[in-house]
Amino acid sequence: MSAGNGRVAGKRVLVTGAARGMGRSHAVRLAEEGADLILVDICGSLPSVEYPLATADDLAETAQLVEDTGRRAVTATVDVRDAETLCAAVDEGVETLGGLDAAVANAGVLTAGTWDTTTSEQWRTVVDVNLIGTWNTCRAALPHLVDRGGSLVNISSAAGIKGSPLHLPYTASKHGVVGLSRALANELAAMNVRVNTVHPTGVETGMQPASLHGLLREERPDLAPIFANAMPIVMAEAIDISNAVLFLVSDESRYVTGLELKVDAGVTLR
Repeated sequence: MSAGNGRVAGKRVLVTGAARGMGRSHAVRLAEEGADLILVDICGSLPSVEYPLATADDLAETAQLVEDTGRRAVTATVDVRDAETLCAAVDEGVETLGGLDAAVANAGVLTAGTWDTTTSEQWRTVVDVNLIGTWNTCRAALPHLVDRGGSLVNISSAAGIKGSPLHLPYTASKHGVVGLSRALANELAAMNVRVNTVHPTGVETGMQPASLHGLLREERPDLAPIFANAMPIVMAEAIDISNAVLFLVSDESRYVTGLELKVDAGVTLR
């Protein structure tokens, strides 16, 4: 479909964690359907996270992929934990694009460990990025939405619905995203701002701490069934999650708010 006639044609959308993985997929899928993008990423690694995070080159590549669809992309290298800088970057992007219609709070990190090996530093990093960073994203977007309506899409996880072990800070933070989103959905409904969460199963991205697989193989194989999908796949693809995001950004979901949209291959059924 031509982007000019797409499902989100003319919308301006903020995406955090946009440099690679699901964030890149969301950005490109929205652009394919007519959206212009504000793309935010930290573009640097964190000491408490064992896998490397995205780079400035990754963010530039995402922007190029968006522009290849014929849509506009504004980029900003920002840590979502930095509320003031994030607000300033969003304000600048909104000025460039001429408005904002939706935000996708996608940035997130994952650590792994048993209850007795998980550190305070890991707790602080994960909660600050995943939960407070989601709030900071909503807070940066909302001044541009409350007078005309719009959509907030907060990426949670299957771990935001079930008690996924061996990454306690992640599970707690993703449950927190649900509570935040439900409360905001109530508070903002009268302003025609919709707030929904998306709950993926495992997705093939760079967010994969090797230590988690080691724990499941060597220390706690009894917990492995908790991570098994009901459907016969090991992991979903990023595009599967992006199609759900597209729906929630589009006017097709104009009366959908407070929804926990599972794209989880049935993992939360077990």
